[in-house]
Amino acid sequence: MPATVLTIDVDHPLRPDVLALLEEHLADMYATSPAESVHALDPAALADPAVTFWTARDSGGALLGTVALKALDGATGELKSMRTAPAARGQGVGAALLDHVLAQATFRGYRSVLLETGTQEYFAAARRLYARADFVECPPFADYVPDPHSVFLRRDLGLA
Repeated sequence: MPATVLTIDVDHPLRPDVLALLEEHLADMYATSPAESVHALDPAALADPAVTFWTARDSGGALLGTVALKALDGATGELKSMRTAPAARGQGVGAALLDHVLAQATFRGYRSVLLETGTQEYFAAARRLYARADFVECPPFADYVPDPHSVFLRRDLGLA
């Protein structure tokens, strides 16, 4: 497939194409994890003012992926709803979205970005992406509790 021009912009999680991808995301989370271990936000929660939601699209406007950053406090953000459309997987969309979120968190003056992801094999590619981006394991944060189906990761941004 030829290289695609990728744009990442603030978007709304209730747009029809976005909603379809987020519903697929939630369905996969419930199919791979016990319900009590699913921490993905539903589309309405992604529209909360504490959350900034972005989409990646190609030059024709086709949706390639989503990511969100939830403000936890003035120094910390939580990465949420990272999802690449099935047809765009393996093309660097996830890495581009992650780079974008980290740049935005740095711009906001955050000291760190935290996330929760699954421990199942289904999440292995995501865990590898986060490891390449220098995320390291950390204890549960915010309202999370220890869970054998979750791994908690932190990326310090090097700000004083």
